[in-house]
Amino acid sequence: NKIGTYSLAVLAKEHGIPFYVAAPTSTFDHRIASGVDIKIEQRDPSEVTDCGGFPIAPENARVYNPSFDITPNHLITAIITDREIIRCKRWAEPTSS
Repeated sequence: NKIGTYSLAVLAKEHGIPFYVAAPTSTFDHRIASGVDIKIEQRDPSEVTDCGGFPIAPENARVYNPSFDITPNHLITAIITDREIIRCKRWAEPTSS
């Protein structure tokens, strides 16, 4: 699953529901300090502007069609991996500037 995790995490946080992520250890890149460092590839706009080869959106509609979303760690209760459970409460809440 590449899209939708972020929105589910936001809903869980808003309603006081713990949010767990299951992911293999191989998906972590410890060289990246934050999600802002990740380049999000865009998928073909026609995936959302066309259906069955027919246009369903205005001709010049602007499209945001990311390949995946990024879930900030302050929304995650814990990450369950093939090696361990990483409790995320040790990560600080984001600070406002």
